[in-house]
Amino acid sequence: MQKMLSNRIKTLPLSQTLAMAAKARELKEQGIDIISLSLGEPDFNTPEFIKEAAVKAINDNYNSYTPVNGYKELREAISRKFKRDNNLTYSIDQIVVSTGAKQSIANTAMVLLDPGDEVILPAPYWVSYSAIVTLCEAKYVEIPTTIESDFKITPQQLEAAITPKTKMVFFNSPNNPSGSVYSEKEFRALAKVLEKYPNIYILSDEIYEHINYGKPNFSIASIDSMFNRTITINGIAKAFAMTGWRVGYIGAPEWIAKACTKMQGQITSGTNCIAQRATITALEAPPSKIKYMVDEFESRRDLMLKLLSKIEGLKINLPHGAFYVFPDISYYFGKTIKGKSINNASDFSILLLEKANVATVTGDAFGSPNCIRLSYAASQNEIKEAVKRIAEVLT
Repeated sequence: MQKMLSNRIKTLPLSQTLAMAAKARELKEQGIDIISLSLGEPDFNTPEFIKEAAVKAINDNYNSYTPVNGYKELREAISRKFKRDNNLTYSIDQIVVSTGAKQSIANTAMVLLDPGDEVILPAPYWVSYSAIVTLCEAKYVEIPTTIESDFKITPQQLEAAITPKTKMVFFNSPNNPSGSVYSEKEFRALAKVLEKYPNIYILSDEIYEHINYGKPNFSIASIDSMFNRTITINGIAKAFAMTGWRVGYIGAPEWIAKACTKMQGQITSGTNCIAQRATITALEAPPSKIKYMVDEFESRRDLMLKLLSKIEGLKINLPHGAFYVFPDISYYFGKTIKGKSINNASDFSILLLEKANVATVTGDAFGSPNCIRLSYAASQNEIKEAVKRIAEVLT
C-alpha cells in the first residue's frame, strides 16, 4: 500500500537527528551501552518555579480549549519579553503561540511560500528547514560555509544567492548545529544587501538566544529596515529545559501573524493550556534565573573542546552559543577504520555508533557534508567517556 501514499510524504526525508536518537534507543534496549550526543535536548529538569506554575494552573482548572493564537496574558508576557531581551516592540496582535518553535516555523513558511519560490538557507542549517520548505513545494538554495569562516555567510555570498524567485531567507543565531553567533555588525552588513530586495522576508530563529557565551544574541528585526520584513521565532524548549512542553511563538507583521493564526486554526488549534500558563511564569522571570544552566553548558563546551582537540584530524571552531560542537572530519575521508571505509560524514557517524557506541549526527543532515554534530547537553562524565571512546576508535 506504500504506492497509495502522497508524493508529499514519500519525498519527505526523515529527521536525521530523530532517526539517530531512535537508533541509539534501539541499541540501548538491546543492552548496549550507548552514549547519545545526538539530541539537542537539555538534560536539566524544568525549574521548580515553572513546574509550580503548571500545578497551580491545573488546580485553577485550566482545562478548556485555548485561543488559537494563545492566551492574551501569555502574548502580553511575550511582548514584554521581546522588548526586554531583544529591543523589539510587538503588540499582542503580532504574536502567535504555537505547539513548539517548529510549528511556528512551519506556519510561517506555509503562509508565505508558493510552489517555485526560493528560500535561502545558510548552511549549516537546522535539519527541518529544508524539509519544511519542500513541504511548501518551494525550493531551498544553500549557501555553503566552512569552519574557517566560523560557519557564517558573507554579504557577497548572500547577494550572489538572490534571484527573482527568492522569497525568504532563514537565519538561525545562535546556530544549530555549529554554535556560531552572528554579531550586530555582521547582521547589519547582511541587512544592507536585503534592503535592496524589499520583497524578501527574513525568518529569524532565535530559540537558543539565552544559551550564549560572551556573544549576546542580536535580533535582526531590531534593524529598522528589517522589522516589517522579519518573523522572529522563539520558544521555551532550550533555555528553560522545557522541550516536552511544546511552546513556541512568533513576533511578526500583523498580517503574517493573522495568516499564521488562520493556518494553525485548521491544523492544531491552540497550544496546551497548562503549558501556556507555565510559560507566562517562565518568560516573566529574569534570564538570570536560568544562568546556572548556561554556566554549566559553557563548562561542558570547554571540556568537550579540550578533549576533542587531542584527537588528530578533527578541525574545531569555538562555538559561542547553543550546546553543540560541529567538527570538520573530512581528514578521515578515504580512510579505512576498524574495517569500515569512511567516504563521507554519514559513514563516520555510523562508525562512531557501531565501534565507539557513541551517537552523533551526520553533517549531511545540516547541509554541511564535511562535519558531524556532537551535543554537549549531557553530563560531564558522559562527555569524558564519549570522547575517550571516540579517541580509541580513531587512534
